[in-house]
Amino acid sequence: MAIEHPRLLLIDSYDSFTFNLASLCKQSIPNCSIYLIRNDTFTISELLPLLKFFSAVIVGPGPGSPENDQDIGVIKDLWKIAEQSLLPVFGVCLGLQSLGVAYGAQLKRLDVVKHGQISHIHHQGVELFHGVGLVEAVRYHSLHVVLEVGCGVEELAWADDGAENGRVVMAVRHTSKPFWAVQYHPESVCTRGGGLEVIQNFWRLAQSWTRKTGRQTLVWNIAVGNAVGDPWQCSPLPSPHTTPSASRPIVSTAVLELPVMTAATVCELFGVSDEKSPFVSLDSAAQPGRFSIIGSLMQSSLQITHFVGDGFLSLTRGRHSVQEDLGRRDVWTWLAEFMATKRVRGGHPDIPFWGGLIGLLSYELGVHSLGVASRERHTRQHPDLNLVFVEHSVVIDSVTGRVFVQSLIPDDSWITDTTSILVKASLEPAKTVPPSFKDSPGTPVVTLPDKCRYIARINEAKERIFAGDSYELCLTARTTISLPSTFSVSGSSSWRRYQALRTKNPAPYSAYIRLHPTTLLSSSPERTVRKAPGITRADAEAALVGSTKEVAENLMIVDLIRHDLHAVVGEDVEVKQFCVVEEYETVWQLVSVIEGRLEPGTYGASDPDSQLGWEMLKRSLPPGSMTGAPKKRSVEILQTLEDHERGIYSGVFGYWCVGGGSDWSVTIRSCFKFDGWEDGPTEDWNIGAGGAITALSDADAEWEEMIVKLTSVVGAFTSCI
Repeated sequence: MAIEHPRLLLIDSYDSFTFNLASLCKQSIPNCSIYLIRNDTFTISELLPLLKFFSAVIVGPGPGSPENDQDIGVIKDLWKIAEQSLLPVFGVCLGLQSLGVAYGAQLKRLDVVKHGQISHIHHQGVELFHGVGLVEAVRYHSLHVVLEVGCGVEELAWADDGAENGRVVMAVRHTSKPFWAVQYHPESVCTRGGGLEVIQNFWRLAQSWTRKTGRQTLVWNIAVGNAVGDPWQCSPLPSPHTTPSASRPIVSTAVLELPVMTAATVCELFGVSDEKSPFVSLDSAAQPGRFSIIGSLMQSSLQITHFVGDGFLSLTRGRHSVQEDLGRRDVWTWLAEFMATKRVRGGHPDIPFWGGLIGLLSYELGVHSLGVASRERHTRQHPDLNLVFVEHSVVIDSVTGRVFVQSLIPDDSWITDTTSILVKASLEPAKTVPPSFKDSPGTPVVTLPDKCRYIARINEAKERIFAGDSYELCLTARTTISLPSTFSVSGSSSWRRYQALRTKNPAPYSAYIRLHPTTLLSSSPERTVRKAPGITRADAEAALVGSTKEVAENLMIVDLIRHDLHAVVGEDVEVKQFCVVEEYETVWQLVSVIEGRLEPGTYGASDPDSQLGWEMLKRSLPPGSMTGAPKKRSVEILQTLEDHERGIYSGVFGYWCVGGGSDWSVTIRSCFKFDGWEDGPTEDWNIGAGGAITALSDADAEWEEMIVKLTSVVGAFTSCI
């Protein structure tokens, strides 16, 4: 008789693919409930009584070594529980290694690490592989086990790595206990044949063992639920109180047909040249970007700032600032509650932004959300959260040539006044000022990272990867550009520099954001091959899709983002596009698209006021493409390898609309400064750059890649680097 409503206990070792595995189990085992605990939540004596309430245990993957108690936690004791406490267990990656080590297998390093790489898995069609045909599976491991004859654990599947590693164990079973495990990752998006089918076979074997031994799962009770928490599902987050739809304010909008109107022109009409005033512009400077958003800020526009570690936010209007205590809330809950009170109706359906928050979120804000200790700060310059509430905005649609003038303020004459100004400007000859600084006094001083130190840190990162602590580490370093303060006296030098950056490196996700005390200039593409005469799509596909390193990096991040989405929306996450080469104006780029949807009828599925959106943003920070995987362990390692906090760099910038939508871009190919330069002899701009370090990385090539990334930004200041 089949178990109708099985309960599975999934033990997480702080991995970034855990929720992908949970989703795969839900697909494979009908009507199951999955409860997640961390490997350090319980001791084995505390866990044993709880196991009686579960049908099986899943031991998930994770960073580190099964020989390190801090990495493996209670899992090492799970394999040795007494006969009367036995239950079926399925392990993945670290789970297989820990099972093998527990029964005398030798733990070794691979000669050639396999992270994000696909291998053919050989098997004999038995046990986990009963009825399974071809298996092509994704591997994320630098350690492996060599089984001893007669140790009680035997091989079910293997990979043949040839001269690289020889024969590598890929699946095992215990000869007398209900333990099975695989070394590869069945939950990866690119695993074929060895995922769903293998979990289904595990469950068939588990049920067979349960019937044979007569094991009974105890009836659930409240005490067990209190100990292990709720089953994994869509996040039951509270919905902030919102104004009923019918009584919400209406967005006022005027639509103009002005195909010659540019974002730069609108910015200059709105006073971007006044360096002392705040300004925000999200600029689609190249295809496939479409909409440019320009805010027209007022003296009364609300600016919201927060530093990690503070129990309050600062709310500023003009020169007046107050502190609002967070109490027991975090900043994400406060933001959800704030935006719930700002909902409107009647915005134009053809554009993504009607008004709302625009600004910056730092890398350290994400580090804090992960529970990783932040670096000690010697100065408090750039807020970790820096947003402004935009009530007047202009949105330019570069495809249709339409310009949308919008206000959140009822009966606002600003709409009429701005419409007249834009129409008049469109009839005047365009005034262009070449973005050059040759006539400016002083010479920029560019201070690059120390090459020897950076290469040494790359080698340290690779050692941590070889040891199994991470699959990939996005190692970065800071470059500083110093200018005499007089460099900025006449007009807005930061705006002119942004124009130079935009000209040199047009990108679909550019931004000029001046929210004191921070000014950001950004021109943000992701992983690219630079376009040049003679480079065709075939050349780009050979360089990107044909590169084991490039595809492996992309695959790791896709699997990580799937995990983050599964954690919030539940099971319905789909990779719509994987590693497709797209052509941008100045680059070829590998692009993957991952979508997550709440099930219809699920709380929050049709309610953009719910906290789910903010929870998703919180869980996505820091961006996985800027950390590596597993995310938490990678961030902890990077804290020891990098000399400076990242600040604005590798955080995100973007908007949260009063209509409920949002869009955030990773802050790369960017520079930022602290707006206190007038108090000192120089104006200092910071630029972060780096690369994804993997086992395949060449240190000198990684240094050169970082210099190439710097060139486009440094070019906004000088032609020399």
